[in-house]
Amino acid sequence: MQSIMKLEKITFPDLGVSVELSTFDPADKVTEQHAILHVEPRGELFAGQFERIYSAERALLALPQCAGARTIFKRYFLSDATNQQPLVRLDRDCSVSCIQQAPLDGSKVAAWLYMVRDMEVENQDGLVIASHNGYQHLWKMGMHVHKGDSAWQTESLLIDYEETLQRFGATLADNCIRTWFYVRDVDTQYAGMVRARRENFIEQGLTEQTHYITSTGIGGLPADTRALVQLGTYALTGFEPRQQRYLYAKTHLNPTYEYGVTFERGTVMEYGDRAHVYISGTASINNKGEVVHVGDIVRQTERMWENVGALLAEAGSGFQDIAQIIVYLRDAADYQTVRAMFDQKFPETPYVITLAPVCRPTWLIEMECVAIRPDGNPAFRDF
Repeated sequence: MQSIMKLEKITFPDLGVSVELSTFDPADKVTEQHAILHVEPRGELFAGQFERIYSAERALLALPQCAGARTIFKRYFLSDATNQQPLVRLDRDCSVSCIQQAPLDGSKVAAWLYMVRDMEVENQDGLVIASHNGYQHLWKMGMHVHKGDSAWQTESLLIDYEETLQRFGATLADNCIRTWFYVRDVDTQYAGMVRARRENFIEQGLTEQTHYITSTGIGGLPADTRALVQLGTYALTGFEPRQQRYLYAKTHLNPTYEYGVTFERGTVMEYGDRAHVYISGTASINNKGEVVHVGDIVRQTERMWENVGALLAEAGSGFQDIAQIIVYLRDAADYQTVRAMFDQKFPETPYVITLAPVCRPTWLIEMECVAIRPDGNPAFRDF
């Protein structure tokens, strides 16, 4: 089926903000939009840049193509989270995530917004619930604690989150669709996070014989300097287990447990009128778990795209269905090369490039994305 994803670029010249917007808008159905906002640096302090990008969010929602949309989730990519997060406005009706992953266009802040139309939305102490047609979409971001090592913090965060899910009759194994683990000093702290996650998952019945959760584990600095790990999550209730399946692309990728980590390469959630495809952080790796093209940013980027393409194809989707992309670079000096490549391959797709080391030092680049496939499964309820 031909994609009905509309991609457009919007500029607010007076604010010095540009927006890449994707809109999935089937007739008489829930509309979904993803927006990436970029702000011109203009040589000013963070407060000025944030006010301009925040004003652009309001201006975006006032446009005809966004009329009636509600922001469910937003993430701010900051250049100095410890000093900047206190200046961020935390909207009460959406889930807000702030992480230090500096935008590499020279600005101090960029933003990713996820918006929907025709859903009921409420905020319960930082947990945002978007409800429609018997489903509850649960977004909870910015979770962190400030004592213990990375393993202890990871275990504590997962236990707290599991207790939150219990309030909705949900569990980590059955209902969590997507996680983000941001790790301070990923080269030294990542191993502790991985160990604690694996041990917790075993307790929750998540093993290589069952399934794991689509995830990104990446370098990122929480605003609290004592926090070594920050967790973001998306869960869903009200669906049938057969609506969800996992992606492997075994011709290109190996199972993650073979090199000691516990996440799925991707997840498809099928509804009657669409399917969501969540692709985990994906890098230049082969089906033996080996890093491919060590030291070559161009060839690593191309292999990364090849891997993502294989995962999308397994989901019955393709690059034309991608609604947003986050690109993580280890070396800021690679930015111009990578941006030119992405501009050519994805000229209108919302994407942002940030400074965020990947979990293996020889990986120079990683990307994650969300795609919305237009043909769903009539056996299931609409989104």
